[in-house]
Amino acid sequence: MSSSYMSRLDFISQQITIYLGLTILIAGVIGGCLTVLIFLSLRTFRESSCAFYLIIMSIFNICALIMGLTSQISSIGFSIDWTQTSLFFCKFRVFFIIVSIMISLTSMCMATIDQYWATCHRPQWQRFCNIKLAHRITIISIIGWILYGIPCLIYYDQVILISTGQVTCIVTNAAFQWYLVYVANIIIYRLIPLIIMFVFGLLAYYNLQKIAFRTIPIVRRQLDKQLTTMVLIQIGFTSFTIWPYAIVNIIISYSDLNEDSYIAAQLELSPFYIYLCVSERFRRQFMHVLINIHLRQWQRRNVAVNQVMPEALQK
Repeated sequence: MSSSYMSRLDFISQQITIYLGLTILIAGVIGGCLTVLIFLSLRTFRESSCAFYLIIMSIFNICALIMGLTSQISSIGFSIDWTQTSLFFCKFRVFFIIVSIMISLTSMCMATIDQYWATCHRPQWQRFCNIKLAHRITIISIIGWILYGIPCLIYYDQVILISTGQVTCIVTNAAFQWYLVYVANIIIYRLIPLIIMFVFGLLAYYNLQKIAFRTIPIVRRQLDKQLTTMVLIQIGFTSFTIWPYAIVNIIISYSDLNEDSYIAAQLELSPFYIYLCVSERFRRQFMHVLINIHLRQWQRRNVAVNQVMPEALQK
């Protein structure tokens, strides 16, 4: 192939990375922030352990998205690879993305399990559905995944490639690379979370079909239906998006965290817009939070400032 043809392909790749990557980054961060805003603004969600897990999921999705896509856009779109110039960033980027994605997936799994507990007819299971337990489980999962990511800080390093003479950030331990590709990539990052979400999602759906025949408050019933629907749709989308990357990663037999940047982008881009599409109640809550809570609060604050200013000028 001619050099002009190759340079044209490189230019097209750069433009796609810049504009598509920035679009996904902006839409994902906005969607994640709005999800957190809605869940924190309504008391119904603040007191729900399932909503708490979804808040944690959105926060760490935002973290993984910003870390993954900004470095990806900088590297491919502008030819500025921070992993080549900074040993700290080479190690920390991989560590941070893996930890954030796994905390996010763990929170999604716990949200599914929590909805099974919430919709279960047995009181001994329902008592596990509480916000204090959710706080403890989340703290344990954060500490656990931080410890799990420590080998990335050890085995990722800057290496000068003999073929090109360029510095690259890769795994320097063959056994750890094999573990990442065939164990972590398939079993820990994908298979186990999807099995947990699928099994408990089906159980929650089964319980939801019988919830109409049980004597529970109407508000609780509507909340359980809403959260279960949102979680089940999220499970389906997650299952559909993360497995193709596992297959590609096995084929190339190289654990490149670039793919995890796109996984982080899809995980974060999806939840808020999925919730808007599948839940009419969430759409009403979204408009209520923006208009009735925050917009009117901002208007009242401006009115108060305008009333104080003339009095100060008269003095």
